Amino acid sequence: MIDASKILKSFRVTEKATDLQASNKYTFEVADGYNAVAIAQAVEKAFNVKVERVNVMNVKGKVKVSRMHKANPGVKGRMKKAIVTLKKGDTIQLA
Repeated sequence: MIDASKILKSFRVTEKATDLQASNKYTFEVADGYNAVAIAQAVEKAFNVKVERVNVMNVKGKVKVSRMHKANPGVKGRMKKAIVTLKKGDTIQLA
């Protein structure tokens, strides 16, 4: 049983993601440890649509060096992102 709320963290609202919606592609931030098949099933279950294709990418975080702790820098903003292409005619309504 797939729990869509665990897999899909949030919907990405950026200029590029908005442009992709014109070609029926939606961008989500997803949890680590899930593959494209699980993400497709989660989107289908959560929004009652048919998924045609899923592209998954790991976005590297920005390395931040503290002035006080220069020896061990930290990483900020790392995430896993999925671009989901829906079947023709299906759309996701975002409030």
